[in-house]
Amino acid sequence: MRIRLEGNRAELTLGLIHLREVFTVTAMSRAYPDRNHPRKYRVYVHIIPRKEH
Repeated sequence: MRIRLEGNRAELTLGLIHLREVFTVTAMSRAYPDRNHPRKYRVYVHIIPRKEH
């Protein structure tokens, strides 16, 4: 599954922390600057569900 996260760097970091609690992150893009909002970025994350024991 591919997810796009948008926000400032702190919001992106927090979002990734929460995603990693539930999913396995298999790939992540670099932070791309948002063209319309200075100091905002977007990151593309590929995830898979974690296997439950």
